[in-house]
Amino acid sequence: MEIQLLPLAEKKPRIEDESQLAFGKQFTDRMFVMEYDAGKGWHSPRIQPYGPFAIDPAAMVFHYSQEIFEGLKAFRRPDGAIALFRPRDNIRRFNRSATRMCMPEVDEDFFLQALKQLVKLERDWVPRSEGTSLYIRPTMIGVEAALGVRPSSKYLCYIILSPVGAYYKGGLSPVKIWISDEYVRVSPGGTGEAKTGGNYAASLRAAMEATEKGFDQVLWLDAVHRKYVEEVGSMNICFLYDGKLVTSPLKGTILDGITRRSILTLVRELGVEVEERALSVDEILDGAESGRLTEAFGTGTAVVVSPVGTVTYRDRTVAMGGGQAGELTLKLYETLTGIQCGKIPDPHGWVEIL
Repeated sequence: MEIQLLPLAEKKPRIEDESQLAFGKQFTDRMFVMEYDAGKGWHSPRIQPYGPFAIDPAAMVFHYSQEIFEGLKAFRRPDGAIALFRPRDNIRRFNRSATRMCMPEVDEDFFLQALKQLVKLERDWVPRSEGTSLYIRPTMIGVEAALGVRPSSKYLCYIILSPVGAYYKGGLSPVKIWISDEYVRVSPGGTGEAKTGGNYAASLRAAMEATEKGFDQVLWLDAVHRKYVEEVGSMNICFLYDGKLVTSPLKGTILDGITRRSILTLVRELGVEVEERALSVDEILDGAESGRLTEAFGTGTAVVVSPVGTVTYRDRTVAMGGGQAGELTLKLYETLTGIQCGKIPDPHGWVEIL
């Protein structure tokens, strides 16, 4: 792998006041890039100065949306060391997305080493304040210049880095969720379990309407019955129902979240039973009003754990646990972020120190 020199003149100014860090607004000095050609495979891996690409207007990604991405984080630990959280799981999911979108897989070991090398070179960009991190975005796009509905024969794969603060400015303040019964995110047999841009593009209209109505996120219903909840716009979602943690099953229509996996492991260790089944809208609304549903929270790499305060469906609004972050929600947030940042021991081998 080639590591290109970074001219001093190209170094970017960093935000000194880390409380001003936004999500995904500033990017580091370097990025990793490699290319793929049919018959040749992946080639020309390099770490180069961050900058724009020159891509043909006929590149197939623009016309047929062959694109996948991932999201993970690097954390600054109390001793100054840099840690990654379950990076190999993200790379494996990246390859599963690639297979679903008819794109070439990357070599897992090489890609992980390239990612680590990039973060090491950019370690000064990893923020130090509590709740901050360095967000890592691996991406692959089809770049063959051709029109015609088929897989591209050429691909560009790259990794960019962004120092970030808390995903939500309110921190752990409970969010307001709107359940959409007009739009659906994906259908069975579609690309719901792939982390591909088209899934997120399909969510924008409902997300915009939710914002206009004063809500923070959209909760999607299944595309078949329009009654069972699946996931929130940028998160998997969990409910504490009759003392069990209930979350939608992995059946191809929701993302197999790395944070979701971690949370389910921690929940079981706390002695709470986990039930993977789809809750209906009526179960959620009636359960919240009767007290059977006592907590709800979203999970995701960017947000970690986000408590749900209220859920609105049509003209009915219910509060989760009095509209405050629940005891289990807070415990899971503190435990998972503690493991990620090195404040709590990691018995699972999830953390990799650079």
